[in-house]
Formats: sequence, structure tokens, C-alpha cells
Amino acid sequence: MIRVHSYESLGTYDGPGIRLVVFLQGCNFRCLYCANPDTINAKGESKETAPEDILKMAISQKPFFGKKGGITFSGGEPTFQAKALIPLFRMLKEAGIHICVDTNGGIWNEDVKELLSLADLVLLDIKEFNDARHKILTKRSNAQTLKTAAWLEENQKPFWLRYVLVPGYSFFREDIEALGDHFKDYQSIQRIEILPYHTLGVHKYEAMNMEYKLKNVKQNTPEQLEEAKALFEKYFKTVYVN
Repeated sequence: MIRVHSYESLGTYDGPGIRLVVFLQGCNFRCLYCANPDTINAKGESKETAPEDILKMAISQKPFFGKKGGITFSGGEPTFQAKALIPLFRMLKEAGIHICVDTNGGIWNEDVKELLSLADLVLLDIKEFNDARHKILTKRSNAQTLKTAAWLEENQKPFWLRYVLVPGYSFFREDIEALGDHFKDYQSIQRIEILPYHTLGVHKYEAMNMEYKLKNVKQNTPEQLEEAKALFEKYFKTVYVN
């Protein structure tokens, strides 16, 4: 069984085309800006769901996917439930449905390896390139995330690199330049997505009696987003602000 938090039909922000987005329960990171704090706990208020039910939903929505669309697994952290997802991924492939995994890349084992091998596209979230700042932002190291990126490159697995631009936490010229220098020769990176920092999940913290740690952080200005885009464009050709 798969622990599902929620679904989004006709999604256009999590991978190419129109997609069914499945938000899964459980996460190994503790990002200060997490927009879905209710998905962090391994159980939460999620519903145990049979793989066949998700497959049925994806097949029913397939007419809307067009040539580019498909299903995206987000969270939480999808690889948190890698073992349970593998049979579903195999069924989705047999049904000809494009599979996308949105991951922080921070979990690695044989199940994760198989899961990412079955995926058509990986959305890899690099929270910060500087490990010390990454630990402040997520309470975890980025070492495995960078190893996961290297594995994707070695295995010619297409991926999008996603970067949330948080003023004072992940918006440092030297860190973006270091990231660009590290990844500039990767052939498997299809695009860079800059995700503007937002506070859409703050009401969830209030409802859960949790303190939102970044309440004094302001959302990005258009000028900041342009500056970040220009920095990334020094190293990559396809840079988008999502």
C-alpha cells in the first residue's frame, strides 16, 4: 500500500505538459520553508492506497495528458516510499504513462535506484549548494543529493534541476556560481527551474500549532528573480522561473 496525502489533477508546474500530481506522505528533510508540513510525518493524515487505484486514476486522466503530460510523484519525498512505488511504476510504464519523480535526492538504497531507473524524468531539488547553508535550511547534508545527481548523469537519466530562491538562505551569488560550475558539463540536465520563495503554506503551520521559522523572509522581487536567472544563464542554456 502507498501512503497518499493528496492529488492534483491537470497540474502544470511539476514536469512537462498536463499532469496528475500525487503528493505522497513522509519526508527525510526538514526544510524551513516547507509548503507541505503536513506531509513530513511518515503517517500523518494520509490514506493507504492500493497501487491499482492510482493506476486507474492515471489511465482515466490519460486523454488530458497529450504528448508531453503524465503522472508526477511529489510529496513529502517520494523515495521515502520507494519499495511500495516500484510495482506501480512498472504498471504505469506498461500503460504507456510518462512518469516523473520530484525528489530531494537525499535517500539512497537499491529500491530508490530501481525507482529512479523506472522514471522517465526526475525533478531534482537542490536546496543549496553550500553544505553548511544546506544544513541550516533543511537540517540535512546535501552530500547524497549531489551523489544522486552524479548517478543520474552517469546513467543518462534526464532530469530538471530545481532551485528554490530563498532570500538570506539560498540566494548567494557565490553558491549559485559554485553550483553552476559543478553541473555545467552535465548532459542529462534538460532545464533549470528557479522556484520563487512563497508563503502559501504558512496557514498550515498555524493550523498544526507549529512555528513558521521564516516569517520575516520576504518573497522575491522581480529584480531578484532576474538576477538569479542571469547567474544561472552563465552556466546553462535553458533556465526558467517557474
